[in-house]
Amino acid sequence: MSWIRHRLRDSDVWAKVDARGALITDANGRVEVVYKPADGARVYRAGARNLVAVPNEKPVEIQVGDPAPERTAAPAAAVAPPANAIHVWTDGACTGNPGPCGLGVVIVDGEGTRELSEFLGQGTNNIAELTAILRGLEEVADKKRPVVVYSDSQYSIGVLTKNWKAKANVELITELRALLRQFADVRFVKVAAHSGIPLNERVDQLARDSITNGS
Repeated sequence: MSWIRHRLRDSDVWAKVDARGALITDANGRVEVVYKPADGARVYRAGARNLVAVPNEKPVEIQVGDPAPERTAAPAAAVAPPANAIHVWTDGACTGNPGPCGLGVVIVDGEGTRELSEFLGQGTNNIAELTAILRGLEEVADKKRPVVVYSDSQYSIGVLTKNWKAKANVELITELRALLRQFADVRFVKVAAHSGIPLNERVDQLARDSITNGS
């Protein structure tokens, strides 16, 4: 299969194209993309409108791997949160890794919505992801309320819920774990990145805007 490099926000991706080099879209206007031009790369989908062609690029042949799982909500096995839950959507972004990084948070509490966008300076993607969760939880004043945290970072969810041993970012993880102990009920939901989930796309944009505006 042929793939051509495009820009997806601040990332390089290789998008699936036809023999003429045109993007191959599905019925929903999405295109298969990979984040590295290597055989076995996992396949994601991105809206064609979000892809920007890179001039003078030539197609490359890639034998891709399995498609990434797509989710539009919490996993089916998840227990539905209480009706009075506060929903905290988080994401971190980094231009280079390490490099300039920032975070985005959207907090949904009933009919109310708050957004945070913060430039963090030089750091790593994992620092940005973890700090986004920290900032979101810090914004929740009533710690007796149930909270659902949405993140596309398997690393962040793992170190905070599965007792993974922290080999890096130890101080930040320790701070987060201490904060989590103050809450009566915090649940984490892993969402698929760059798959069209509206609030996940929004926090991604907020995080990237913080880098653009703060660097």
